[in-house]
Amino acid sequence: MSQIKFLLDRFASKPEAAAVVFRGESMSYGQLAAAVSQQMEWLEVQGVQPGMPVILRGDYSPLAVSMLLALIERCCIVIPLTPEAFDSLRDSQSEVTPAWIVDVSGDTAEIERLQPTNIPELYKIVMERQVPGLVLFTSGSSGKPKAVVHDFSKLLEKFHVVRPAMITLNFLLFDHWGGLNTLLHCLSNLCLIVVPERRTSEHVCELIDAYDIELLPTTPSFLNMLLISRAYSGHDLSSLKLITYGAEPMPETTLRNLRKVFPEIELRQTYGMIELGVLRAKSRSPDSLWVKLGGEGYNVRVVDGILQIRADAAMLGYINADSPFTDDGFLITGDLVETDGEWIRVLGRESDIINVGGQKVYPAEVEATLLDCPEVVDAIVYGESNVILGKIVCANVVLREGCDEASARRSIRRLCSERLQAFMVPVKTKFVVEIPQSLRLKRVRSKS
Repeated sequence: MSQIKFLLDRFASKPEAAAVVFRGESMSYGQLAAAVSQQMEWLEVQGVQPGMPVILRGDYSPLAVSMLLALIERCCIVIPLTPEAFDSLRDSQSEVTPAWIVDVSGDTAEIERLQPTNIPELYKIVMERQVPGLVLFTSGSSGKPKAVVHDFSKLLEKFHVVRPAMITLNFLLFDHWGGLNTLLHCLSNLCLIVVPERRTSEHVCELIDAYDIELLPTTPSFLNMLLISRAYSGHDLSSLKLITYGAEPMPETTLRNLRKVFPEIELRQTYGMIELGVLRAKSRSPDSLWVKLGGEGYNVRVVDGILQIRADAAMLGYINADSPFTDDGFLITGDLVETDGEWIRVLGRESDIINVGGQKVYPAEVEATLLDCPEVVDAIVYGESNVILGKIVCANVVLREGCDEASARRSIRRLCSERLQAFMVPVKTKFVVEIPQSLRLKRVRSKS
């Protein structure tokens, strides 16, 4: 049975429409359909059989997109990796036992055949179903990256429903479900997809201006950098209708400032996990971080303050880690949340909580206070080991240009003492030039 017939039928309905802009060059949906057919023939000639696990090294180039669709249609188990992730995950690649590496990071496809020594049990499930598979790596922020195995056909089901088309900048990454979800949504609704060469504030604003971008899916970290850089002031962003944000908690101060700078743009919180897909999220109000989560195919509950979700399209499991599912099929997300009836507010990852002498500190709560200091433009909070208390609260802070460190330190201490309980006030404050980001475009917390 064809896995992407619904996509190819839609491509055929509007073959002249622009599909992908990559490095200034545009490909139409008719050309994309022809490229998919060409890649399928190429895979057959190379001997890539259905059910084979294939690392796909690349980004959102037309070649990479067409090869991804061809691998799905061929019912292979696809392991997408950006060139950067391919290099950083070399030690983990043997765990996903690829039979092939298809490199589409250049102008032509290159292929390497490997000799896997075993077939993971989860792969056997995909093969028996005669469906495509998908393997994605978690960020590894709380330890070693986990290899997530999906029945790709389950993830594709929601894209059969036609939804409104918007010109989209595909900011999120090729090897993360947030990015693939955006890509498949755009393809299924014949949207124009614009691919950034660099994920900097200036370049993103240039593309929004040049291509009349309507939708920007991104992370709170990028949006805060956009505010800090003020790159938006030199470009016409009037085409932008919707900014969606997720992957990490949004600081209330950042959301407030975004509302001031972009009053006409809808800001929409999203929630998703590599293990589950992307849920529907409805905000209580435009400036609120409280959301209702769910939608068709999802059930949500909170147990002991931890969000648990059951999903029709949930992963089959991890290749290299124990199952996170409860006996009744709910995935324990590891996200600590507050509840108010049906409304949920994500406080952060359980693994990020700082235990100070038995008292729990949520980094996002301290960061919100720091960001309210007039001298502070960015901050990240983390725990550091302490012989007496177990952990102490520490903060890395980026100051507004021209601010004096001594007076800023006094201001930070004063505001934190007014708003936070004593055990939550940062014991150590370090002034830094910038907050580093991971390959997944999320801020990196120091660990000790």
